[in-house]
Amino acid sequence: MKIVIAIDSLKGSLTSMAAGYAIADGIRKANQKADITVSPLADGGEGTVEALVSGMNGTMHSVMVTGPLGEPVNCSYGIIEKTKTAIIEMSGAAGITLVPEHKRNPLYTTTYGVGEVIKNAISKNCRRFIVGIGGSATNDGGIGMLQALGFEFLNSAGKQIPFGAQGLSELDSISDENVIKELKECEFHVACDVTNILCGDNGCSAIFGPQKGATTSMIMQMDKWLSWYAALAREKYPNANPKQAGTGAAGGMGFAFLTFTNAALESGIKLVLKETKLEEYIKEADIVITGEGRLDGQTAMGKAPVGVARLAKKYNKTVIAFAGSVTQEAIECNGQGIDAFFPIIREIVTLEEAMNPENTKRNLCDTAEQVFRLISAKENI
Repeated sequence: MKIVIAIDSLKGSLTSMAAGYAIADGIRKANQKADITVSPLADGGEGTVEALVSGMNGTMHSVMVTGPLGEPVNCSYGIIEKTKTAIIEMSGAAGITLVPEHKRNPLYTTTYGVGEVIKNAISKNCRRFIVGIGGSATNDGGIGMLQALGFEFLNSAGKQIPFGAQGLSELDSISDENVIKELKECEFHVACDVTNILCGDNGCSAIFGPQKGATTSMIMQMDKWLSWYAALAREKYPNANPKQAGTGAAGGMGFAFLTFTNAALESGIKLVLKETKLEEYIKEADIVITGEGRLDGQTAMGKAPVGVARLAKKYNKTVIAFAGSVTQEAIECNGQGIDAFFPIIREIVTLEEAMNPENTKRNLCDTAEQVFRLISAKENI
């Protein structure tokens, strides 16, 4: 029996690979002859670096960069040496979790540190990048990142504009004369599941600004500044299109990547599935196992486990999911390719007990064992 396991991390408890190995241990208790492949799974957001690095024999690196408030932060990222691919989560350098709630103000938060991470990876000979841009604290149109890469966003006096969205209020011209020369050799695969455009009622300022600390008046100002920024960029870069889906992602980071670099915005789960070559393993499998910490209605709308299930159904494979908990709405997952799902909690426990990594490993292992004992028994009938 060939089994492929691709389960998302159980956030706060186990990584994707640790969860997969726990399930594999349980299966082997029921069927010692099982041929098991454990593959990393993530959706391009938090946990993507860790999942891909651990599952693809990569290495972790860390670099001190400029955080969203302009103060130093230590950002970790991964490198897959075989393909010279850097895997970066924007949130590690410009994430909202790096900013205390009382200090959240997109007028001042910057993406400069993201550019510094990219530069560091370039110095290590990376020319291919996978970048997750979820969870940002910024609304600067990605200018901070671009400034770190050598682009100059100048005011009327010919000086670099300040960090943050407020800097765009001074923007007078854009220069790429001093961009690091290696950038033209780089390609960026940007994990982006947001379809918002750059400006307007469905733009980044109006939709995401409030959660980053923006007031109503700030939103109006930032939207006007981003519109001017886009118009100025269009004069120099004809392909600049602020109405393209995803340009409003991460406070305009989507626009920055598409306009100033060789980049493509891609579905996070599809990007990860492609990178891990999961389809090749699924083709040969008898059973596919997936899951995440909480299986619910949101899962059915296209989160990582359903991405795996849809891929498996291309080849008519049986799909089983395990989860820390399931909601009533999780039944919708059955209509999205997950044939059966199983919660792993077996008794009343506190949240702390449920999230304890050792308990989670044991619960995954034990639940998988019982499910596969049933499968083995059925095969012997």
